[in-house]
Amino acid sequence: MSSCCKFDSSWVKPSPSSISHSTGLHVMNTLTRKLDLFITKDGSRSVKWYMCGPTVYAPSHLGHARTYLAFDIVRRILCDYLMYDVTLVMNVTDIDDKIIIRSLEQGITCTELSRKFESEFLEDMALLGVSPPDILTRVSEFIPKIVEFIQRIIEQEAAYESNGSVYFSVENFKAMPGKNYCKLSPENVNNSEALAEGEGGLTASKQEFVSDKRSPRDFALWKKSKPDEPSWDSPWGPGRPGWHIECSAMACDVFKNISVDETMDIHSGGKDLKFPHHDNELAQSEAACPSCNQWVNYFFHSGHLHIEGLKMSKSLKNFITIREALEQYSSRQIRLCFLLYKYNAEMHYSENFMNHVIVVEKQFSEFFHNCKALLRQYPMSSAQNLDAQAYHLQTSFQECKKKFHSAILNDFDTPSALTSLMDIVKAVNIYSKNNTNIICVVIRNCALYITKMFKMFGLILDSSDIGFPSSTNEKQEEELIAPVLDALMTFRSQIRDSARNSSENLKGDILTQCDVFRDDHLPPLGIRLEDKPDGTSLWKLADPAELLKERELKLLEEQRKKELKELKNQEIRNKIILPPHELMMQLTLEDSEEKKYSKFDGTGFPTHLHDGQPLNKSQMKKAKKVWATQLKKYEKYCQQ
Repeated sequence: MSSCCKFDSSWVKPSPSSISHSTGLHVMNTLTRKLDLFITKDGSRSVKWYMCGPTVYAPSHLGHARTYLAFDIVRRILCDYLMYDVTLVMNVTDIDDKIIIRSLEQGITCTELSRKFESEFLEDMALLGVSPPDILTRVSEFIPKIVEFIQRIIEQEAAYESNGSVYFSVENFKAMPGKNYCKLSPENVNNSEALAEGEGGLTASKQEFVSDKRSPRDFALWKKSKPDEPSWDSPWGPGRPGWHIECSAMACDVFKNISVDETMDIHSGGKDLKFPHHDNELAQSEAACPSCNQWVNYFFHSGHLHIEGLKMSKSLKNFITIREALEQYSSRQIRLCFLLYKYNAEMHYSENFMNHVIVVEKQFSEFFHNCKALLRQYPMSSAQNLDAQAYHLQTSFQECKKKFHSAILNDFDTPSALTSLMDIVKAVNIYSKNNTNIICVVIRNCALYITKMFKMFGLILDSSDIGFPSSTNEKQEEELIAPVLDALMTFRSQIRDSARNSSENLKGDILTQCDVFRDDHLPPLGIRLEDKPDGTSLWKLADPAELLKERELKLLEEQRKKELKELKNQEIRNKIILPPHELMMQLTLEDSEEKKYSKFDGTGFPTHLHDGQPLNKSQMKKAKKVWATQLKKYEKYCQQ
């Protein structure tokens, strides 16, 4: 039996030496239900982390992304920002009641089904930019270790064999010194529905398995196989592992082989796994090693996902696979969406929110483009002595970095962290607006910092110097094309200056051609040109498809405005040709289709309002003024 560290089952205070090595990170520990200072077991920067992986029987969906993408962000923060050495172990459940049922429905083996969807899951994670775990385990490859682990629990009298199956005895475990069952969700200890669901669809539906238990709260460690089910040999007869024992056995075996014991710093999974899965894992693992009363120090649970305000469900027609989501949005947009929610908060995915995400992405993208343009216009060869404005920007930059750091240390608060990065963007925009004495070193540092944090978050997955790259060779492209574009911009600016001093006809023609060059010729080449108030222009490289789409939307908006203007002009023309009495009869209330007047005299002049009340002196005076104005317009029209 391997040795385990002796932890007290309640949360222990870290030693002074451990605190001295702490980064100051506080995490929401669902084991203690409060923010705890994050301290590794030995006080070092080495972190052992086990994450419950997928049960591979169907395509992965956004619910999977909620967990694995959220924890990928947490892992990147720990590794790339706080500089922890994280070893992440994740399992793939390829033996399970759901897999057996689905494989029988499709007439294929469990292995064929599970390998297919495991491969798809790993591909989906790669498409989302989720880094693979350091160690990936499959249940089917750990059967001997799982059998050995179950035997250890039986030796401690915390489990018993019954009719070819093995069950964990909750009562026997609670009687062991220092042991406590249902640490994560004590309020659910008698939740029979959750307990039955945790046992699996096949087991829960068979009365003979339920009657084999000594207590309804006991759960299966080893299930006796029925016909057409996969099975392995064991001391208790042919069967297969229960769901909960898989993670305990695999995690303990891996950590035993890579460190001094079977315990870990972090265990994570979706919030729905707290009970009974994670509570049962804790009990099994602590039963297998009686000297260990605290198998896990920190539990992280990702929040639930709602689609358009409702829990994701095929019956509600809001079930979205990862690949379907990637058909609508880019991997970066989906990751940015997840960053705008804390990993453990309830998340609401909707078209409206994704539109907001696209706006946020564009704000950062424009910031990077603007910074690149400013750095070309004000190179390092220009003066770099900071003036009052530059010092103010530098101070704001430092304050934003402090806020970012505080947000990260507060349980990985990525929404607040992104807000602090947006504050840097706003500060740079204010600084650069109408400023002809730009100190580029401060601008560059701001852009580099945001780029670095975006790389840490996984929003930028390459070696781009600043911002989101438009291609893999963007830097080389900019260096090659910069002199040509600079010359073109200078030529265009000179032409525009000449046009302003020319005759009206020539001026209009030249300025029109300049606009055509900007709006029609450059976007297909991936070049955005922006005219500044001082008469100069800035160029930015961007995705041609994105620029052409922007141009299309701009033309549609101009057409819409033109049509509205024409409609308004037509309405005015229609009113001009009306005699006064007809106009008065057609007038309506403001923001309503209801007629303004209800009764008129013999000439057609109104006498009563829409509600039947006679006009008072003030209303009569206003009506006479409208009548007189319309009469002049009508008489003028008739004389044409």
